[in-house]
Order: sequence, then structure tokens, then C-alpha cells
Amino acid sequence: MSQVEESIEVGVPVHTAYNQWTQFETFPKFMSGVERVEQRSDTLTHWVTSVDGVHREFDAEITEQIPDERVAWTTVSGEARQAGVVTFHRLDDGHTKVMLQMEFQPEGVAEKVGDKLGLVKRRAKGDLERFKEFIEDRGLETGGWRGAVL
Repeated sequence: MSQVEESIEVGVPVHTAYNQWTQFETFPKFMSGVERVEQRSDTLTHWVTSVDGVHREFDAEITEQIPDERVAWTTVSGEARQAGVVTFHRLDDGHTKVMLQMEFQPEGVAEKVGDKLGLVKRRAKGDLERFKEFIEDRGLETGGWRGAVL
């Protein structure tokens, strides 16, 4: 398994950043390679991705979700193996640090080479930068789910 850790500071309150992150179906607006995310239940999402010509579909289960603190997930079926957590840290009333930690299993030669070259880390950093731009430009979330999964 390979690991990625990235973080970014966003200019919105912690509840705004967290609420937006729970709107999984908006992920294609800021995550490169994500074509579609469908929320199938409170804890199950279905993903369709295409990264560098590699098309994948998989289901991910939310294993832990604590409002304004964290969202953790793991894949449960399909063509990708990954798990991770995004945590939200209040810096002050109008700023939040968003931290991503993810483990993934690169498949095939191209993904293994890309991983060694740091492409996944750069993609994660770019996704967080686009999330920052998305939420700061809007100023408020597109929605939010405040339930807990423990």
C-alpha cells in the first residue's frame, strides 16, 4: 500500500468546509479524474473515475463520520483499493485546515510508476487546491449532512 498525506487551509468556517465535503456528488467539480459519485445510502457511495485513460468503478463505505471533525472511508468493492480520512481543524472563526490521509494500492505498471514519481501525491494536492477555490469562491456550502457514523 502507498500513502498520501496533504493539507490545505481554506478561508471558510470549519462547519462550511465539513458540510461541503459531505456533498460527495459535487466531487467531480474539484477532483481530477472523478467523473461521477453517487450517494447510495448514508454510508455507501459509488464512484466512477478515469485517470490517465484508466477507467474504474468502485464502492466506498464511510466508516466514520463526526460532524466538523472527520470523514473516513474504505473501498468495499470494485476496481480500486483505498482507505482514508479527511479531518477538519478550526484555525479561527473563518479559517479551517483540511487534512487528507489516504492509503491506496496501485495496480498495473503505469499506476506503480506514477506512484513512484509522486503523481498521486500531486493529484491529491491539486484536488485540495481546487476544493479551496470551490468553497472560497462560493463562500458557503452547497448542502451538508450532519449525521454521525461511528
